[in-house]
Amino acid sequence: MSSTVIGTSAPCVNCGKPAGALKCPKCLELGFRDAVFCTNECFKSNYKTHKAMHKKAAVPDAYDYPEGTHDAFPPSAFPQHQYTGPLRAILPFVSVPKRTVPLHIPQPDYATESNGKSFSELASRKASPKLGRTHSPSEIAAMRKVCRLARQVLDIAAAALRPGLTTLELDALVHSECIKRDSYPSPLGYRLFPRSVCTSINEVICHGIPDARPLKDGDIINIDVTLYHEGFHGDVNATYPVGEISDEKKLLIATARECLDEAIRACKPGTLFRDVGGIIEPIARAQGFSTNRTYVGHGINQTFHPAPDIAHYANSKTTVGQMKAGMIFTIEPMICVGNQQAVHWPDNWTATTIDGKASAQFEETLLVTATGVEVLTAAEGWKLPPAPGRA
Repeated sequence: MSSTVIGTSAPCVNCGKPAGALKCPKCLELGFRDAVFCTNECFKSNYKTHKAMHKKAAVPDAYDYPEGTHDAFPPSAFPQHQYTGPLRAILPFVSVPKRTVPLHIPQPDYATESNGKSFSELASRKASPKLGRTHSPSEIAAMRKVCRLARQVLDIAAAALRPGLTTLELDALVHSECIKRDSYPSPLGYRLFPRSVCTSINEVICHGIPDARPLKDGDIINIDVTLYHEGFHGDVNATYPVGEISDEKKLLIATARECLDEAIRACKPGTLFRDVGGIIEPIARAQGFSTNRTYVGHGINQTFHPAPDIAHYANSKTTVGQMKAGMIFTIEPMICVGNQQAVHWPDNWTATTIDGKASAQFEETLLVTATGVEVLTAAEGWKLPPAPGRA
């Protein structure tokens, strides 16, 4: 599960630098609240390109909601909300209550907080605000265990994918598999996230909330699984096809995985964290794709999203520090067919591409070793593919 950069503003749409409160008036009129710029000069210099976003995405005039369901954000209640692509948030008329976790399973601190905030995470970021920390042998052993369990649950969820399955059904499966492993599903209740897994379909960049929409042939879906087991979190995600998908979506998925693999290859003591984005962005651009600038990789251990924050684009000004043996973190590039800018649904979680085009993501939890890197969430039998040109 990706993190946003805490303590910094959203990036400027034009240059990627931290932006202030300057927003495009036309975007505000259209309901695109996230179009921000650092200066008037940056806004003016980029306007010819930026104004293309003002064209409404091609969306169906009417949506055929499955029987017993409805739009989560009807225009009567959310007049400013505009879907950017064909996907809809679909809820059953009979609501599905928040899933429960047996009391014998240890829970993270935010699970019992009314606002969903993790005070241990906030404390950890104050103690080590940007650089992250190394981990003891016992902590590393615990992380290996929880990451192995997270991979198991992700693989089980992926095996269940088929047209007609709803993501609420997928959520129930992930929740059940977490409980079987005496683990708490980390997303549940984190900053009030309402479900046990993130499911991001087609134009959703990340943090999609499971709902009653049946998966369709031609969809792509990212499943983002995090477990909390014996006091530690393990985080992993991947993007999968549903049935037969377009060649463009196949290329998108392959490119997103290549971006992650090449970033993993560079991980070793001494590598600068900002070099990760410098590896990822050129790979995406070579295929005509873009990499999202809002969400970042993050540290992970006893807390869900501690430092460091790791941007997936080149020349990040907010990504600092270097890798050291014993550090543990995620890398999780979100690659977009079109414009990388995120627009948020009224649930304050679901982030979609502003142009309604598809996005794909892969994530692994990584341990820096004395000689390189260990992929703690690796699939069974997985090996880093040969570097390009060295097959």
